[in-house]
Amino acid sequence: MAMIRNTSLCFILLIGLSATAWGEPRDPAVLSEARSMKGMVVSVCPHATQVGTEILRAGGNAVDAAIAVEFALAVTWPEAGNIGGGGFMMVHLPGGAEVWCIDYRETAPGAATETMFSPEDGRHTRMIVGVPGTVAGMALAHEEFGSLPWRALVEPAVELAREGFAVTSDYARSTNGVLDRIRAGKNPEEYSELLRVYGKEAADGEPGSWGEGDTVVLPDLAETLDRIADQGRDGFYRGQTAEWIVKEMARGDGIITAADLAGYTAKKRHVIRGKFRGHDVYGPPPPSSGGTCAVQMLHVLERLDLRRHERFSPEALHLLAETMKRAFCDRARFLGDQDFVSVPARLTRPWYARKLAEDIDLRFATPAETLVPAIPITDEAPSTTHFSVIDGAGLAVSNTTTLEASWGARIVVQGAGFLLNNEMGDFNWFPDHTDRSGRIGTEANRIAPGKRMLSSQTPLIVAYKGRPVLLTGSPGGRTIINTSVQMVVNAIEYEMPLDEAMRAPRIHHQWLPDRIQYESFDERITAETIAALEEKGHATAPRGGASYQGDAHSIAIDLDSGEYHGVADWRRGGKAEGL
Repeated sequence: MAMIRNTSLCFILLIGLSATAWGEPRDPAVLSEARSMKGMVVSVCPHATQVGTEILRAGGNAVDAAIAVEFALAVTWPEAGNIGGGGFMMVHLPGGAEVWCIDYRETAPGAATETMFSPEDGRHTRMIVGVPGTVAGMALAHEEFGSLPWRALVEPAVELAREGFAVTSDYARSTNGVLDRIRAGKNPEEYSELLRVYGKEAADGEPGSWGEGDTVVLPDLAETLDRIADQGRDGFYRGQTAEWIVKEMARGDGIITAADLAGYTAKKRHVIRGKFRGHDVYGPPPPSSGGTCAVQMLHVLERLDLRRHERFSPEALHLLAETMKRAFCDRARFLGDQDFVSVPARLTRPWYARKLAEDIDLRFATPAETLVPAIPITDEAPSTTHFSVIDGAGLAVSNTTTLEASWGARIVVQGAGFLLNNEMGDFNWFPDHTDRSGRIGTEANRIAPGKRMLSSQTPLIVAYKGRPVLLTGSPGGRTIINTSVQMVVNAIEYEMPLDEAMRAPRIHHQWLPDRIQYESFDERITAETIAALEEKGHATAPRGGASYQGDAHSIAIDLDSGEYHGVADWRRGGKAEGL
């Protein structure tokens, strides 16, 4: 990306993922890239990427391809791809006239209460499942923007589940990992359906391990997807599938009812919009915190003139961390489901960013707890995926979808073959309890029936004079926002080519805990730089070994030539494919 105004990213779908260790260290030099003038799909899974490109070849538009990729990932990437979770889809229509967000975030069941959880409650129980939104979201996206018949978009996923697909090394690593953790846990019988559906039996009848090239067949999931293909959203929220979800709730402490499922609605919302270096930046609105925080940060960073400093200098990293700290503090104070709370408009206003920038000390770190003394802080001590698509007409989509933690609640609905989310964990469980470990107890994101839990998903579209130039986003829990912002900073502020922007190391600060985490694989963040940050008063912590931040599969478009450049993030693998 020699000059960002000559570059455009046109379609990205994002799926939220926890920032975790993903096995053996990976090589930043090895990533999947593709270039095309006709269309592009980038996702975490080669099978899903191929499904998306085939939809484009068949005459479908970018939204059609995105829907097909979403359903395919529910089969081939169960760690995060889903029909039992939710997310956000950003849609930039050709010509720059309109940008919309399809909000298909999960909701709290009708029986949910503000104090329903205790500190002892785990993240893998039926009580922690939110009402899923993915199928309704895809149905609304199709109704608003799709062009091919609905069944044509779901059928590839049906075939993958019914006929089987070849295991990739990343699928094997993820699936073997969760199976091993369950078998070694205290109550593996609680997850017997996951072991049955996703387990592999060795020749001697003992549990086996998946290897690259093995074939996975998921007949129960195939039948569920076939009902969705035939009946649309009713194939999930009513009838057989809904009955099985309710029965699954009754096997434990789940509280989702048939009425909760039938009453779920996805929403078409206006997006969050900001300006950065002459570009328009579009992000998802609350209940996603991503759009608001990203726009606020970019407004602040522009006023700090970040480009005066070398990208990985102590000065630049200090300014990034202090900006992140303030945005995440405001996130905790104010952000929640906009249908339940009033979100201050000032958070994305330029004058407010100027005030925040003026408050940043260029020499020293501001202690996190001094930003809002009114919030008492005690001393007590997430899985998603991202994919991108663009069609030949320039229709762009940026979508994030998630189950929350890796493999969600680890509960597979008996008979239906799909995983349920554990999204209720994204609410603030304990009113007025905020601690230095990062637990937040502020009012805006407390539990209420029908409320959408706050999300960090940050599918971004950056445009120049009405034409998209960058679409990016990432998994990674709360790190999602900072990963997405750093992709924009790399590409626009520092004018890095997309592959270089992807390879660059990332940092994270989320207000509490009050520390900078950084990827330690890259020599550009040196020991001297870390020492200089600590001298400024920052606590620091490396992400060691194979623990990476995010997975930002992205697409760039050159505005002069019209060429699409797709890059899959090396941290997770994946596949970029153009027409």
